[in-house]
Amino acid sequence: MMRGVSVLVVAAALMATAAPASADPEPVTPDPAVATVAAAEAAPPVDDGKVASSPPATTKAPDGTTLTISARDETQMPAAPLTTALSTREYIAGGIYNATVKGSEETPEGVFEVGYQIGCGIDMSTGGGVLLNANGGANASIGYFGLDFLGTLPDGLVPGVGAQLGGSVTVGLKPGIINNIPVTKKEYEGAEPWVSISNFHVRIDGCVGESFIRSYATLTHSTKQGEAILSWFGVTKAV
Repeated sequence: MMRGVSVLVVAAALMATAAPASADPEPVTPDPAVATVAAAEAAPPVDDGKVASSPPATTKAPDGTTLTISARDETQMPAAPLTTALSTREYIAGGIYNATVKGSEETPEGVFEVGYQIGCGIDMSTGGGVLLNANGGANASIGYFGLDFLGTLPDGLVPGVGAQLGGSVTVGLKPGIINNIPVTKKEYEGAEPWVSISNFHVRIDGCVGESFIRSYATLTHSTKQGEAILSWFGVTKAV
């Protein structure tokens, strides 16, 4: 009888000390270094302003002269406008722009123009702006407004269309405008004119929605018999 009791006591002791088969595994403490790297990879890249330049543009004039335009080290960084207006877009731009004129029998001369093209999808600068109205419903109105866009005044008047929204606010909108903003028009003599731009501010007013900017360069080679003209356009950056 005592022998049976001893077996039962030993079995009970083994059951009490054994870990349950269904016990959860111990939690693993994450490595802080691994978590930091994963968070950095998941975060969107920071805009450093660097812009890839388009491939060089080349043309051959009837007199055998070859014109080439290229660019490098371009930057276009969005900046907070001084006006703090939501409809103003401002950029800080720069880059190095090179041109070559080869094969000319005379000393090459002409004009090397470099600048930026900016625009937006919807332009408010020539409309009636934002007007408060207590009446409900929808209406449309047509008027004529003078253009005031970065100091460039196109000839004539442009019709604007007003659409009433929400019964209380009227916004004058029309399709966007693309403007050339020349930084310089360099008169050159020699086979390799160049332009270096740094920390140049470009602004567009009256812009609603997404805006766009790209650089451009135009090389004119003049002789007594004629002129050869070549244009180059940079990569478009949307903000």
